[in-house]
Amino acid sequence: MNIINARLRGQPSLYSLTVEQGCFSAIEPQSDTLTATPESDTISNTIDAQGNLLSAPFVEPHIHLDAVLTAGQPNWNQSGTLFEGIERWAERKPMLTAEDIEQRVLKTVQLLVENGVQYIRTHVDVTDPSLTALKTIAGLKEKLSKAVELQIVAFPQEGICSFPNGKQLMEQAVEHGADVIGGIPHFEYTREYGVESMHWVVALAKKHGLLVDVHCDEIDDEASRFLEVLATAALEQDMGERVTASHTTAMHSYNNAYCSKLFRLLKKSKINFVSCPTESIHLQGRFDTFPKRRGITRVKELREAGMNVCLAQDSIQDPWYTLGNGKLLRVLDAGLHICHMMGYRDLSTALDLITQNGAKTLQVEEQYGIEVGKPANFIILQGSDDLSVIQQQGEVLYSVRKGEVLVQREPAYLVKTATLS
Repeated sequence: MNIINARLRGQPSLYSLTVEQGCFSAIEPQSDTLTATPESDTISNTIDAQGNLLSAPFVEPHIHLDAVLTAGQPNWNQSGTLFEGIERWAERKPMLTAEDIEQRVLKTVQLLVENGVQYIRTHVDVTDPSLTALKTIAGLKEKLSKAVELQIVAFPQEGICSFPNGKQLMEQAVEHGADVIGGIPHFEYTREYGVESMHWVVALAKKHGLLVDVHCDEIDDEASRFLEVLATAALEQDMGERVTASHTTAMHSYNNAYCSKLFRLLKKSKINFVSCPTESIHLQGRFDTFPKRRGITRVKELREAGMNVCLAQDSIQDPWYTLGNGKLLRVLDAGLHICHMMGYRDLSTALDLITQNGAKTLQVEEQYGIEVGKPANFIILQGSDDLSVIQQQGEVLYSVRKGEVLVQREPAYLVKTATLS
């Protein structure tokens, strides 16, 4: 396969790329003039990027595939709060079957793939004594592997210490194929339970050589400070880059003096952060009158402090979030607005938040990126650089994995428009 007339992120020239045996074998600058597509019998094996941006694939680092497409089943989340969402999900959980889960997961992954995602980390609720969802999704990993790399988080939606046999269910989840150990300390009955769960989660992950991704302080309560506990445990166990704190929305309510102290620990710990801006702005601040808090963690400040932070969609049409369409560019656009990241410096590297930063969080960097010798996993986006892609909110024109085309899309064509002069 050959790719011609491609823009690469941060590079002024056009590039041509060659793919052999599923890997990039050559990446070479062209002149800045578009090259004509060769007229030969190999034309079908040449992709003409036509000056558009070739990027590493999108990474969805935080989604709940077990819950997708269940909004309103059996009841709607009328208050729009996080905790009512958990109640509605508890009503839906007894209705789960392997067939139900598989049908919804395949439909949603197809949607994500069509929108340029090739790496997914899904949280799967294991506060279900049968572990139906986890077993089903683990069984789909091989089937999905041609299109996506899937990581499964053992996620204790209703707590570890607060749920009957919570620790045993987490250990069983590891036996059934979980790649990542999760937690939800702010939802545990007591602070003591929350602290205990954080140390237990990190120890379990280290014991089995797994990663950690915790729903941490997803609450408006400024007194919810489990992030310091998780970061300390990661630091003590030398697990830093293998540990992720998702949400951390309470950070928007922390005072600056405490945050100054906290950031010192966070930087030393080297943990990763995931923010879900569209969902957090919807769920958080629900107890406020006016002024209302935005309910998003300090994405801009974390990024400027040199910590790894990425953005995620979190939900697609489930009890917590009725919308969601698999388009990470939409999430990125919202996040840039919400987090006051509209300066040129932020915009010119904004795709990092849904590409390489997510790859670092998932610990897949060795096989990720546009480099000779690495797997030819890439997407082509409408636009010439990060800024123009975001401005246009264009489509994913191509998604290619290991040299095989997963998605090919023609840009929208305007048939008629009024002439204004």
